[in-house]
Amino acid sequence: MTSIRIHLFIASLFGAAGTGLWAAATHAAGGGSAAIGAQMLLIHAAAIIGLGAARANGLLPERLGGWLVSTLALGVALFAGDLALRGLAGVRLFPMASPLGGVLMIASWLGLAVSALVGRRA
Repeated sequence: MTSIRIHLFIASLFGAAGTGLWAAATHAAGGGSAAIGAQMLLIHAAAIIGLGAARANGLLPERLGGWLVSTLALGVALFAGDLALRGLAGVRLFPMASPLGGVLMIASWLGLAVSALVGRRA
């Protein structure tokens, strides 16, 4: 299975999890953190699909693109997972999970920006 297919699979899981988490957050007391986690999952599901299309069309180098998408997905999973657990169960994934996830997401987006400016032309 190619990395683009794996990332599409992850994006699909993010979309399903985001939808379910948003529904759960609307029914849970204090579900605001979970709702933010759901939004992150849904927004980044679409972004990961778009990045896969960019890689498939040669707009993003395969190895760099794969690394950026994997790092982005890990960051989203940590950030959204921690917010979901805090919002729905009142516990944390682990200390500093949300900040670590946020830093990974920001670094991935900045890496993509640099790649767009200095990457080879398709």
